[in-house]
Amino acid sequence: MKPILYALLGTMFTFMCTTIGSALVYLFKGEVKLSYQQLFLGFAAGVMIAASVWSLLIPSKDMAQSLGQIEWLVLSGGFITGAIFLLLLDHIIPHQHLGEDQPEGLHAMLGKNTMLVLAVTLHNIPEGMAVGLTFAIACQTGSISLASALALALGIGLQNLPEGAAISLPLKQEGMSNHKAFIMGSLSGIVEPIAGTLTAMSIQLMQTVLPFLLSFAAGAMMYVVVEELIPEAQLGKHSHIGTFGVLSGFVIMMLMDIFLS
Repeated sequence: MKPILYALLGTMFTFMCTTIGSALVYLFKGEVKLSYQQLFLGFAAGVMIAASVWSLLIPSKDMAQSLGQIEWLVLSGGFITGAIFLLLLDHIIPHQHLGEDQPEGLHAMLGKNTMLVLAVTLHNIPEGMAVGLTFAIACQTGSISLASALALALGIGLQNLPEGAAISLPLKQEGMSNHKAFIMGSLSGIVEPIAGTLTAMSIQLMQTVLPFLLSFAAGAMMYVVVEELIPEAQLGKHSHIGTFGVLSGFVIMMLMDIFLS
């Protein structure tokens, strides 16, 4: 029960950060500048790239080595499988991205605002998996330190602040009230504690696949970065704001992992 509890607490923290970010809808008056959205999304992408490398792939390699597994096979297999998993969800779950007129996924009688929320909810799944998994491993096996798990949770929570705003503010621009935009933005993050807890429960049964699961989470996160966050950070007139967001997010997450681990 202890690994599951730790995973739940870690992912509840990241969920609360999404809620706080969504509350920014009360502070902005009128239309939100595109440059803010580019910065928010770029920053989230940078954090997720760094987290995939420093907090997931490197520990996956170390664990695979200690278990006598074939490192390159575990890392590449898990990474590709994670990306394919998100690709399948991308084709199944009905959702719609910012700046696009046509929805994706299976046909459903859902409004545009609901599908905008589902788009963000979709890429919160690997974030929840990653945080829940690292906390569970830190608590159960010690292969990842609790400090490293905390660093990952802080990093994901930090990028969830602008991510929450990146969903609630566009919903407000679509004509939704402040209260409803806040609630919808907050709910987009509720999948993180669900995914994190379920992943933590799975490691109780399958200790030997932990390196695979870490690289799986990394692949799923990188799919989200390449498929959604970076393209959306470059919407509108060409600028370097989204790029600076990616670089700053990467550096901050990397430094957090180094100094807090």
